[in-house]
Amino acid sequence: MELHDVWFVLIAVLWTGYFFLEGFDFGVGVLTRLLARNRAEKRVLINTIGPVWDGNEVWLLTAGGATFAAFPEWYATLFSGFYLPLLAILICLIVRGVAFEYRAKRPEENWQRNWETAIFWTSLLPAFLWGVAFGNIVRGVRLDADFEYVGTVWDLLNPYALLGGLVTLTLFTFHGTVFTALKTVGDIRERARKLALKVGLVAAVLALVFLLWTQVESGDGVSLAAFGVAVVSLVVALGANQAGREGWAFTLSGVTIVAAVAMLFLTLFPNVMPSTLDPEWSLTVTNASSSPYTLKIMTWLAVIATPLVLLYQGWTYWVFRKRIGTQHIADPVH
Repeated sequence: MELHDVWFVLIAVLWTGYFFLEGFDFGVGVLTRLLARNRAEKRVLINTIGPVWDGNEVWLLTAGGATFAAFPEWYATLFSGFYLPLLAILICLIVRGVAFEYRAKRPEENWQRNWETAIFWTSLLPAFLWGVAFGNIVRGVRLDADFEYVGTVWDLLNPYALLGGLVTLTLFTFHGTVFTALKTVGDIRERARKLALKVGLVAAVLALVFLLWTQVESGDGVSLAAFGVAVVSLVVALGANQAGREGWAFTLSGVTIVAAVAMLFLTLFPNVMPSTLDPEWSLTVTNASSSPYTLKIMTWLAVIATPLVLLYQGWTYWVFRKRIGTQHIADPVH
C-alpha cells in the first residue's frame, strides 16, 4: 500500500471520529429545543457536553489539516467549490462555541435564551450541511480538466445530497438522544429514551434509502458489508434503547455512524472527488496527493502525536463519566 493510500485511510478515520464524537453533541444541541421543557433541563443537556464539545472539534481541525497537507489539490478544489456551505458551517461552529462560553456570563433570561437558541440552530445546520457536503463528494461534482469546480451552489442541492443531509441530521440527533439517556437521571432520561425511538425510526428509514442508493450507484462487496453493519447496528441500537440498555444503545448508534461513513469512503476510493463531466478529470489519491517525502514526515508525526491525543481525550471522558440531572443544577447567582 502506497503512502497516499494510507493517508486516505487515515483521513477517513479522522472524519469518522469527528462524526462519531461531534455527532452526539450536535444531537444534544438539537435536543435543547426538542426535549428540554424548562431552563433547568436545558442546562442539564448543555452540561452533558460542556466538558467535551471543544475536544470533539479537534477531530475536524485535524481532518482538515491532514487533507491540506496530504492532498492539497483535493483541499483546494473542495474548499473553493464548496465555499458557501463550508463557510456557513464555519460560522455556525464559531457562534456555537461563543454561545457555550457566553451563555452563563449574564443572569438575564433573554440573554441566556438567545444563546440557547443559537446553540440549537448552530447544531442543527452543521449536522445537515455535513451530510450535503459528503453526499456531493461521493456522488461527484462538475470538475473540469484543471480539477476546478465549474458548477454553482445550486448544483450542490441535488436530491442525493439533500437526502444525505437529512440522514446525518437524524442520525446525529438519535446519537445525541441515546447519549442524553446515558448521561442523565430522572424524568429527562425517560423522555430521552422515548424520543430516541421516534427519531431512530425516522433515521433508519432515511439511512436505508440513502445507503442503498449509494450501494446501487457505486458500491461493491466491501461497501455492501459496511452497509449491512450500519443497518444491523441501528436496528439493534433501537432495541437496546427500548430495553433500557443506554450504554449499548449509544455504542451501537456510534457503530452505525462509523459503518455509514466507512461505506461512503469505500465507495469513493480511489477517487477523492469524482468529476461528473468526465471520469478522466476526477481527483484521485494519486493526482491529488503531496510528495512521498511530505507524506513520510506526516506519517512519523501522526505515529507520535495520535496516541497522546487519544489518551488525553479518553481521560477527559472518564473524568466526566457520571450522570447528571436537574437536582445537580445550582440556582442561578444574580
